[in-house]
Amino acid sequence: MASNTLLRPCLRTVSSESPLTKSALLPSRISQVQSRSKATATYRFARVPGSKLPIPSKSGRTGVPGVEIPPYPFGERQFYKQSNKGLYGAARIRFGNNVSEKNEIKTRRKWRPNIQRKRLYSESLGTMVRTRVSTRVMRTIDKLGGLDEYLLGSKTARIQDLGPWGWMLRWRIMQTPKIRERFAAERAALGLPPLQEGEADAQMEADMAKIGAAPGVSSAEYIAETDRMLKEEEEFAIGEEGTLLEEVKEDVKEDNFMREEHPPKI
Repeated sequence: MASNTLLRPCLRTVSSESPLTKSALLPSRISQVQSRSKATATYRFARVPGSKLPIPSKSGRTGVPGVEIPPYPFGERQFYKQSNKGLYGAARIRFGNNVSEKNEIKTRRKWRPNIQRKRLYSESLGTMVRTRVSTRVMRTIDKLGGLDEYLLGSKTARIQDLGPWGWMLRWRIMQTPKIRERFAAERAALGLPPLQEGEADAQMEADMAKIGAAPGVSSAEYIAETDRMLKEEEEFAIGEEGTLLEEVKEDVKEDNFMREEHPPKI
């Protein structure tokens, strides 16, 4: 006991005079945290073999300056927002009640979707894509024959199920030579000429000119204006005032069918 009581003040003096105090360790600790934050701030894009364009990040960055992904037509999901960064399909958190058998007492509860972290192989990219995916989407991918077939679905319901992250992956695989050759073969089978780069934009501008669009205004500006009017619930004026009614009157021919006739007066 005497030896322990003698050692305690010695340990206290050593610990108080030691250079490894909290004030001395604080600056070094801050520098370590800053270095780690800088390391995590630089996102490492998943590389694609034989291509300089990597797999885009879930925030929408492509990793190549000047290359942008077209906006997702349905926008980000406002409910269950983690589905914006995975292949969740139509999976959402569902709410309900637990009902007791004896007294039928209801207790609120929720059902979460079965989400897994998987590495799915893409034939067009030639590499594995790490993503969060629901088990229902995995069954659909197996049924269709691969990730590429699931992403390239053209129906509206499939585009809605993709979400923002699936839309980015869809855009990325459409830039690969394999998918471009596939689309070219489909156009040739339909008897259509090969589509050159920029031809789709030129065709859209020509269609906008046919409907009387103002010169110098791009189709993207018209789409943005249409989205704004739909959001603010404004009315669309088709054609100039007075001209549409006159055109309709010219097209409508006089017809005596079901015309009311008064009996002759005697």
